[in-house]
Amino acid sequence: MKTYLTPVFILLLSLFSYSQNGHLYGEIAFNNEEPVLGAQVVLRGVNIERITSSGIDGEFAFKNLPYGTYTIETHSLEAKPHTIEAEINAVEQTLKYILEITEFQDLEEIHLRTKTQKEKLEDEGFAVNVIETKEVSQRNLQTTELLNTSVGVKIRQNGGLGSQAQFSLNGLSGSAVRIFIDGIPISIYGSSFSINSIPTSMIKRIEVYKGVVPGYLADDALGGAINIVMHQSTKSNFNASVSFGSFNTIQASVNGLYRFDDSGFTIKASAFNNYSDNNYKVWGRSVVDKGLGGVQTPIVARRFNDAYRSTGGMLQVGFTNVKWADQFFIGVTGSDDYKEVQHGTFMTTTPYKDRFLESDALLANLTYQKKDLFTKGLDVNINGSFGKRNRIVNDTVAKAYSWTGEPAINFKGDQYDYAWGSQQEGGPTLATIKRNVASVRTGVSYGINRHHKFVFNHFYSGIDREDSDALKSLLENTFVGTRNLDKNIFSLTYELSAFNNKLKANLFGKYYEQKTVNIDPFINSTTGQLEDEITTANNTDNGYGFTISYALSPTITILTSAEKAVRLPDETEVFGNDGDNVVANPSINPESSKNFNLGFRFGAFRIKKHAFTISTNLFTRNIKDRIGLPIETSLNVNDETIFYENQGSGTSKGYEAQLDYNYNNNFKFNFNISQFELKIVNRGVEIDVPNTPFDTMNAGLSYGFSNLFQKNTRLNLYYNLYYTGEFSYVVPQGSNTVGDDFFKVPEQWAQDFGLSYSFPNEKVVMSFDIKNIFDKPVYDNLSVQKPGRAFYLKLNYFINKF
Repeated sequence: MKTYLTPVFILLLSLFSYSQNGHLYGEIAFNNEEPVLGAQVVLRGVNIERITSSGIDGEFAFKNLPYGTYTIETHSLEAKPHTIEAEINAVEQTLKYILEITEFQDLEEIHLRTKTQKEKLEDEGFAVNVIETKEVSQRNLQTTELLNTSVGVKIRQNGGLGSQAQFSLNGLSGSAVRIFIDGIPISIYGSSFSINSIPTSMIKRIEVYKGVVPGYLADDALGGAINIVMHQSTKSNFNASVSFGSFNTIQASVNGLYRFDDSGFTIKASAFNNYSDNNYKVWGRSVVDKGLGGVQTPIVARRFNDAYRSTGGMLQVGFTNVKWADQFFIGVTGSDDYKEVQHGTFMTTTPYKDRFLESDALLANLTYQKKDLFTKGLDVNINGSFGKRNRIVNDTVAKAYSWTGEPAINFKGDQYDYAWGSQQEGGPTLATIKRNVASVRTGVSYGINRHHKFVFNHFYSGIDREDSDALKSLLENTFVGTRNLDKNIFSLTYELSAFNNKLKANLFGKYYEQKTVNIDPFINSTTGQLEDEITTANNTDNGYGFTISYALSPTITILTSAEKAVRLPDETEVFGNDGDNVVANPSINPESSKNFNLGFRFGAFRIKKHAFTISTNLFTRNIKDRIGLPIETSLNVNDETIFYENQGSGTSKGYEAQLDYNYNNNFKFNFNISQFELKIVNRGVEIDVPNTPFDTMNAGLSYGFSNLFQKNTRLNLYYNLYYTGEFSYVVPQGSNTVGDDFFKVPEQWAQDFGLSYSFPNEKVVMSFDIKNIFDKPVYDNLSVQKPGRAFYLKLNYFINKF
C-alpha cells in the first residue's frame, strides 16, 4: 500500500504551478420565486463561448474563465429571453437574476433545452435511476426509505432504526449490491456509519445502477451499485436539523462549509446523532407469553431490547477552486454506535435481553480533484481513507425471557436459565473484532475531444482483522487467528458520443484480484513451540461490458447494456461476524453473472404546462454460484445463527416501468412497478429463491401552495403508497406437507403522508410526517416485523449565504 501511495503524494505536490482562472456560479429564478430548471445558459467572451443548463435549484456554473467581461444569455420555454453582463475579477464570482414568465412565445424565441445532470446520466445507456434530494431532505425520510420508492429497488431491513439493511436490485441483493459515498465503498466506514447516518441535507443525488455498473465505480458489484453523491458546492453554507418522533426517536444533524475567498482555504464539518428505543408493537406466531406447563398464549408485545444510538462526525480542511486543485481536503471521520439485539436471525418465541453490540471507527481521509490538469481534458480524482474499526459483542446474561419482557418460566413455573449461560447459544461472550482498514480510489480521465474519452480507475481496499474475547482465557485468546484481505480492481473505459450526441456508447473492461491470508497459531508437536500456520488464497478474474443509447427522436431513446460481472466473497461471508449472528464459511466461492438490460425512455413530453415521462426496462441476470443465506426450510427457521453459502446457479428475469407526471412544476405524480422471477438450481432441483419479494409497486403524489398564511412561503403536501406482493421465506414443503401458508409473508400495503412548510426567509422549514397511516403489519427479511404507524416532526435551519 505504501508503494501505491508514494506516487499519489508526489502528484499532489507537483500541482502548485498550475495557472489560475476564475469561476462563475449563478442562480436563476422565475418572477414567481420558483427556481428555473433546464434553462439554456450561453456565456460569450473574447474567443470564448460556452453553453450549460440550469439545475433543479436554478444553479449553473462556468469554471476556469480568464478575467474579463462576459455576456450571458438565458433561454427558457417558460420565460422571456434574458441577457446580462458579468465581470470575472476574482477566483469566485456569484450571480443571481430573475426571468419573467410568459405563457406564449414566438417561434423565434424557442431554444433547444439542454439536459440536466440527472437526464444526462439516465441517457448514457445504463439501467440507472437518479434520485434528487432537494425536496425530501426537508422531510423525515431516511436514505433507505427514499431508495425504497425507486423502481426496481427493495430495501431488506430487519426491524427499525439502526437494524441491518440490505438492498435488492432486480432480485440480486446483499453484498452483490455495493454502496458508495462519492465512489468510496461505505463498508470502509464500518457499521457505526451506515447509509441512514448520512443526513439527506448533505446528499445532492443518489445514483442507482442496476446490473451494469460504470467503470469509475471500480468494485466487484455483481447486481448493481448505489452511489451517494454529496454536495460539492464551495459556497459557504450551514444547515442544522432536528427530528422527534414515535418510539422515542430523536435525530439531529448539522453540517456546514466556510470558504475564505482570498485564499481558497475551506473548512467542512458535519455531525449527527440518532437515537430510538425501537419499542414498536409486534405480533404473530412467535410472539407469545409462555405460561405454566409450556402453554403459549399469542400476545401483542412491544420490543424491549432493541434500542439504537449512533453518533459521528467529519472534519475536513483544505483548499477549493485554486489554481492547483478544484478540491483538496485532508480530514478525519469518526463514528460510534450502540445496538441492542432483540432476537437472532428469526423472531423466535424466546427473545433476547441485555445482548448488545458496540462499534466505533476513526479514519483519516484525503480528497483531491482537478479538472484540466496540465492540459485541457485531463481530469484527476483521488480519494483515500485509512484508520481503525472496532466491534464488540456483549452477551453475558443467562436468563431466558418471554415477549412480555419478563423472565420465562419452565413447565414447573420456575424461572428458566439457559444452560450455556448466554442469550445466544455458544456461551457468554465479550467478543471483539479489531480491524485496520485502508481504501484508495484513483481515477484519471482524458477527453480527446467532445466525441472520445478514456477513463482509467483503480480501487484498493485492505482489511487486517484480529478477533479476541475478553471472557476467554489467555491461552484460548493466544490461539485466535488473524485474517487479512486485500483487494485490487482495475477498470478501463472508452466513451463515445456521435451523431450530434444521439448515439452514446460506453465500452469497459475490469480486472479483479483478491488475496486472503489466514494466520492460525498452533503448538508444534515436535518442538513444543508456538508457531503460525499460514494459508493464503489469491482469486483473480476479469469482467467486461458495454452500454449503448440512441435517441430516435428528442423524446424517444432506446438504451441497452450488458456486463459479465464478478463478485468476490467479502470479509463477513468468508470470516463470519458474531455481532450479526453470522458464522464463517471459508470454502465459499466467488459468484458471477451475465447481466443484460434493454430499456426505452419516452419523454419528457410537454403540452403547455403538462409534462410526463415513461421509462421501461427489461432485464435478465444469468447467475453462477449465487452467494446468499441458506435455503430455508421448516427445519431451520428457528436457527439463531446463519452463514453465507453458494446457493446454486440460476436466472433472474423481469421488467420494470415508471411514469412521471408534472403539472406546472407544482403538482407531481409518479408510479412505478417491478416484477421478476428468480430461480436457482439447488441440489439438483430448480426452485424460486425464498425470502424474496417478486412484485413491488410504489406511487407518490405531491402538491405545493405558495404564499399560504404569509407571503413568500410554501406548503408542500406528500402522499406515498408502497405495495409488496406475497412471498415465502422458506422453500415449498411439497404437496404432502401441510403448512406452507404458515411461512408466507402476506401482501403488504403501506401508506405515508407528509407536509413541509417553508417560512418567508427560507431559512426555516418545518415538516410533519405520518408513516404507515393505517398501522398495517409490514415485514421484511425472514418475516421480521417492521414498525407500524409513527409520527415525526422535523425542523430545518439553513444559511446559504454568510
